[in-house]
Amino acid sequence: MSELNSLLADLVAIDSVNPDLVPGGAGEARLAGYIARWGRDNGLETRVQEVRPGRPNIILTARGSGGGRSLMLNAHTDVVGVSDMDAPFEPAIHDGRMYGRGAYDMKSGLAACMLALKAARAMSLRGDVFLSAVVDEEYGSIGTEALLAEWQRWPADALLIAEPTELQISIAHRGFVWLEIETFGVAAHGSRPHLGIDAIAKMGLALVALDNHDRAMRANPTHELLGSGSQHASIISGGEEISMYPAHCKLLVERRTIPGETMASVEAETRAILADIAAADPDFKAGAKATFGRAPFSIEPDHPLVQQLKRIAGAQLGRDVPLIGSSWWMDSALFAEKGVPTVVLGPTGAGAHAREEWVDLDSVAQCQAIYTDLIADFCR
Repeated sequence: MSELNSLLADLVAIDSVNPDLVPGGAGEARLAGYIARWGRDNGLETRVQEVRPGRPNIILTARGSGGGRSLMLNAHTDVVGVSDMDAPFEPAIHDGRMYGRGAYDMKSGLAACMLALKAARAMSLRGDVFLSAVVDEEYGSIGTEALLAEWQRWPADALLIAEPTELQISIAHRGFVWLEIETFGVAAHGSRPHLGIDAIAKMGLALVALDNHDRAMRANPTHELLGSGSQHASIISGGEEISMYPAHCKLLVERRTIPGETMASVEAETRAILADIAAADPDFKAGAKATFGRAPFSIEPDHPLVQQLKRIAGAQLGRDVPLIGSSWWMDSALFAEKGVPTVVLGPTGAGAHAREEWVDLDSVAQCQAIYTDLIADFCR
């Protein structure tokens, strides 16, 4: 077995289920310990950043001679749950694929980054090369937030995230905003309808309006790579007993955003939708507030980092490498908010968060080669 495949198998074999996603999950400590030992064994500076008890980031550094640009490679160490999976932490290779939880998302990218960093030690580079292996990307991104809080300790000039992208370069992804919408009625006994206002029925008006807004957004895409934002109703609750007019109803909504949209703009947009309903129905009383959000991400396609990676990846793959947008959120948005030029490129596979997960091993080797060539070109 090749060094890369052996390393990936070791990583997949370590249970690192995110405990915030799955109560009782093993967490990232064992995997972090493995990465730290591997880094020390391979002559890399190794720093442990304790994010929470038992949940450390590991930052490996191949130190340059000075005067060059520095590059950070990034991967997350947590994985999602393994319900109904067969032997999730027993990596198996069949037909050029490795199976197991995290093989695709994203221990394959992590393994490719580790070996690229190992190769950097022999390159006589002027710039530093970092690898940040961070916790909790699948839930709250506390690992990346902690990394950025101490950015002065590893001030990279640019960053590559090794999330799986099917060997394409992702330069944009959607963000999201969570909204809490409430409608207010008047409680009354069911036998006295002239006294009651049904808050749940009023929420029905909001649901129809929100659905119409979602359809209108998706029918009129405005972003070249991401299309449009979207929104959906997620959780609804209201009422106290079957014989009463409900005085209150609450709806939780997720709004996916594209570059240019913010928590504030989404909240204002939602309040405007509710205000339009109220203008036509004097009994409609409602409120909305944004409770949490993550920004969308984008970097210009003509940014020098994007074009440099496109050239290097194209040379390795022997073809033009597309620039794409990704529908899901990644930590890249947090790095971009910090002002760090960021790109995303990773291997080919399937089954992220699914019952069967696999990665194409040839694509992982191609990623390793691309990362290594990018290091050599960027940090020389």
